[in-house]
Amino acid sequence: MDIAFTKILTTIILFFVTAVAEILGCYFPYLILNQNKSHWLWIPTVLSLAVFVWLLTLHPAASGRIYAAYGGIYIFSALMWLKFVDHVSLTRWDLFGGCIVIIGALVIILQPQGLIR
Repeated sequence: MDIAFTKILTTIILFFVTAVAEILGCYFPYLILNQNKSHWLWIPTVLSLAVFVWLLTLHPAASGRIYAAYGGIYIFSALMWLKFVDHVSLTRWDLFGGCIVIIGALVIILQPQGLIR
């Protein structure tokens, strides 16, 4: 595999793992506060958010550029959560919007000079 391709693939995977950590860090409190689930879920909440913050430090570029690209990946991941965890069918607008944000994130990630500092 080409080194540049490997770096891009690693970065994209890192974005998705970061998104899952953030979504879980928000989902657990939702379960506690709205679904009356165990308060023991605060433990994985804190751990998930700590992992989320740590993962943000591993991204290979300036924080503003990372947050801009990550925003698109986060929205797409949230739509996947909506479909596979919440079991809500995605509308054509969800799919269209998801495609737009992924394209936007990829434009930022794949810019000619790469994710530079």
